[in-house]
Amino acid sequence: MKRIKTTGIIACAFLFGTVACNQGTDSVDQAQEVNEQKAEDTVTEDAMVDASDFMTRAASSSMLEIEASKLAQEKATNPQVKEFAAMMVKDHTAASKEMQTLASSKNVTLPDSMSSDHMDHVRELREQSGAEFDREYMDRMVEAHESDVELFEDVADDNDTQDPDVKAFASKTLPALRQHLDRARQVRDALGGGTTTGTTTGTTTGGN
Repeated sequence: MKRIKTTGIIACAFLFGTVACNQGTDSVDQAQEVNEQKAEDTVTEDAMVDASDFMTRAASSSMLEIEASKLAQEKATNPQVKEFAAMMVKDHTAASKEMQTLASSKNVTLPDSMSSDHMDHVRELREQSGAEFDREYMDRMVEAHESDVELFEDVADDNDTQDPDVKAFASKTLPALRQHLDRARQVRDALGGGTTTGTTTGTTTGGN
């Protein structure tokens, strides 16, 4: 089983959720280390570590999509972009709450903030305005949902160590993520920009 490289932050990890150890510690890595400590030498160690890897990464991505979309609701100039952003806030807030409930039932600690990379994406968006913001935001949403679909597919298709409840959550959420990805590409392409490429994964039912 792959282990997270977090040498030097184990002591910090035990304080996760109550005190920030240092600004250089990535919140996702920190949460994963906490979960590995919980799972160590238990009969469900592999399943818990897999669940932790999936849910901590998914939680960070969802936080990015919600935060960036709240920003887009304020700064976007294109009506389609604003509409997409409203859908992102609504859908990902609901999915995040469902995943939090699942994580609690599995004793999995989720990060209390997005990863350092995702924070950088939001900071970059805050510096944009007008049509440039719209294009950058939609590029980010395409990239994020491409990663989401791949992550959730990996779990939904995993018949080895994955917890069945986590697998079911991934399978249930995938159709909405695929629709989000399709819609993100449509809006991005309508803006006349777009630097992200890729092919739609799975069968879609149209944007929502």
